[in-house]
Amino acid sequence: MDTVSTVTLMTLSTLTKHEAATRSGLLEVQRYDIAVDMTGLLAGEVFASVSTITFTCSEPGASTFVDVAMDVARATLNGEELDVTTVADGRLPLPALAADNVLVVEASTTNTATGEGILRTVDPTDELVYVWTSLEPDEARRVWACFDQPDLKAPHRFVVTAPSSWSVTSNGAPESIEDADSSDARTWTFPDTPRLSTYVVVVNAGPFHEVRRQHDGYDLGFYCRQSLVAILERDLDEMVTLTRQGLAFFGERFGYRFPQERYDQVFVPNLGGAMENWGCVTYGDGQLFRTPPTHAQRAVRAEFIFHEMAHMWFGDLVTMQWWDDLWLNEAFASWAANWGMAGASEFTDQWATFLAVSKRTAYEMDMSPARHPIRSDVPDVSAAMSNFDAITYVKGQSVLHQLVAFIGEDAFVEGLRDYFSRYAFSNTRLDDLMDCCSRASGRDLSAWTKAWLDEAGTDVISLVGDELVVETTDGQEPRPHRLDIAVFDTSGDTLVPVGRSSHEVDGFRTPVKLPAGDLRLVNAGDYTFAAVKPDATSLERMLRHVDQLEDPLDRALVAATAGQLLLLGDVAPRDVAAALTAALRSESSPALIEPFLSQALVVADRWAPAAESPDLLRGLADAVVGLVDVPDARQAALRTLAASASTDAHWSVLEAAAEQASDLDLAWRMAVRRSELGDYDEDRVARLLEADPDPDAGMRRLAVLAARPDVEAKEEVWRAFFVDYAVPASRETLVLGSTFWRPGQAELLAPFTHRYLEELHTLKGGLLNQGLTIRAMYPLGAGDADFLAAAEAAADDTSLMAYARNQLRSNSFVLGRILQARQL
Repeated sequence: MDTVSTVTLMTLSTLTKHEAATRSGLLEVQRYDIAVDMTGLLAGEVFASVSTITFTCSEPGASTFVDVAMDVARATLNGEELDVTTVADGRLPLPALAADNVLVVEASTTNTATGEGILRTVDPTDELVYVWTSLEPDEARRVWACFDQPDLKAPHRFVVTAPSSWSVTSNGAPESIEDADSSDARTWTFPDTPRLSTYVVVVNAGPFHEVRRQHDGYDLGFYCRQSLVAILERDLDEMVTLTRQGLAFFGERFGYRFPQERYDQVFVPNLGGAMENWGCVTYGDGQLFRTPPTHAQRAVRAEFIFHEMAHMWFGDLVTMQWWDDLWLNEAFASWAANWGMAGASEFTDQWATFLAVSKRTAYEMDMSPARHPIRSDVPDVSAAMSNFDAITYVKGQSVLHQLVAFIGEDAFVEGLRDYFSRYAFSNTRLDDLMDCCSRASGRDLSAWTKAWLDEAGTDVISLVGDELVVETTDGQEPRPHRLDIAVFDTSGDTLVPVGRSSHEVDGFRTPVKLPAGDLRLVNAGDYTFAAVKPDATSLERMLRHVDQLEDPLDRALVAATAGQLLLLGDVAPRDVAAALTAALRSESSPALIEPFLSQALVVADRWAPAAESPDLLRGLADAVVGLVDVPDARQAALRTLAASASTDAHWSVLEAAAEQASDLDLAWRMAVRRSELGDYDEDRVARLLEADPDPDAGMRRLAVLAARPDVEAKEEVWRAFFVDYAVPASRETLVLGSTFWRPGQAELLAPFTHRYLEELHTLKGGLLNQGLTIRAMYPLGAGDADFLAAAEAAADDTSLMAYARNQLRSNSFVLGRILQARQL
């Protein structure tokens, strides 16, 4: 008989800020002792736990509640039975508390297939089962009873019973592994964690491949599913090096060594991102690239490694008191990742990559109706979820980068060292960090903090004559900006640097003294977050001479400025595409080749009007052919060529390269392009699928179908996204979405655009997975004016989750600008 857990039907309350403050004022948690039974997951869906919580109450006789979004079998408080029928909305009432309390809750769930706190996955290649937990922001209540809020920290001790063929990872090394009383199972006992918030503890299990390396006093572990062993082993040395570099860099710069020997990194299926569990980071195993990764892919993975590692200090060691400082948690880790990569790894041009790749997403959202202050009131946990966006991550880290420029890196580092030593294993608010930075720098940062964190929108800075002129959003006062201006002379055959100077912008107009020159780059070095409007001469010169700028950051700045001007409606797609195509002919930095290729392809494919797009794509493909024989650029160039191939000459280059390839990645990409152009060959796709050892190869077939101008093919992809939930969560989810929404198929896709809005009401799965689908399947480039009007109306529909509404506002702003740009 089929059974459905009552949890899947339960309406869950969202914890409010007031409720959290009341509960943390009442309780102090001494410890969690959690017994987990995973034996029911080998061939079924049952996960069970017994959570023993030891805590004190400052007001004996008071009542509160424990969070448990599970089927509760039994609960006792101080030895007295509790009525489990009182569980409602994911809460078990706790009446008449004593000064010292012990709560025991036995519970189980079969909700293990949706990714809400826990996910059980069966690998299609070998039928092996893997299980992960991921508990941010309040998903711990789905797997064991707890006080699920960040400021009730406590040690956690896990005892996990799992099938004997499985390995179990948690927040530290196991103390013991013994045969369980039941047959064919083992019990893994883990030591007490430090005082941690409920959302950064973890239990993962499955027949993982494990590799351990000992370096610098650390015991480093790397795990993956058995079908990806060859991939992990291929990239292992690089990941070990990055891990060593990050731990050493952060330990020294923060003045606080990561305080435990064990540091594991677990690559798991169908996790749409990564999670900073203390000492046991989980990543979606899409980061184990099935084909040898390009420089950009390697940089993305390095950024993940450094980002999650930075959270060990900022997020885990010191944790926000409430979710209104979520932005600081994520922004700091993102900033620290780029800082660490540039300062400690081979990715020394990471700040140029960040500008060329990531910053655009923050400008798009911050210029749109979805803009919001970086710091804002979060009345409940569900509101916190809406802030997992580009303003939190990308603008937030850009503002921290500006803070470093504003007070100086030495002062910022001194402030961080004070912060970590002062607040280790406790909770803080933003003011605590800013006070540390103020003491270190000797500057009052209260006005800076208000201007940058409490006001939404992007300042637009222009250099008019000898003045920097600032335009603000909604008439607010300009923010203080510390920025550089670089001046060049382009009167001769080559571009000549004339001077570079630093300036603090204060108010709407700031006089500056600059040397003579006809190309003036405002925000050289990219120290601040602002859109820049160059004067007409500088704009023409920068687009024409971008390839002659020596500093990769300056070249990235030109590309980023062009992207901003597209959003502002001040430049035509054809001009940006032409400049990027020209720059690519001589670009030598691995940090910029792929970002420029990607931006040029998006502008030619998505932004350009239908009448111009084919010629722009053909011109890009012609330029890319010249990069195929450049070793550092070859793989990225072939991928872009496969996406833009337009002539027999292009296909000849691709076919020759595919014959020499050691895997099928290029062949799949060529099949996608051919399918888009109407040349779909079912037998060819079947042969590729049979020959591809990748456990997720079925997604490559879906991509071929997604590109095909055929209603039935589109329907199959649609079902995979919204009916069967069969699309594994990874960065490739976004690629599959853009492949579905081909700009040249707008008429065919029109009915699907409106169906997208309907599907937003019924999305399932965890936060990361839902967020990926919302972003991937918005019809950027394919939506028309009718859809845009409907999407803008849907953004005001309060029955949709806040995250979905924000993404609708942001993406609709970009779509509207695309439609306008096609008229230029």
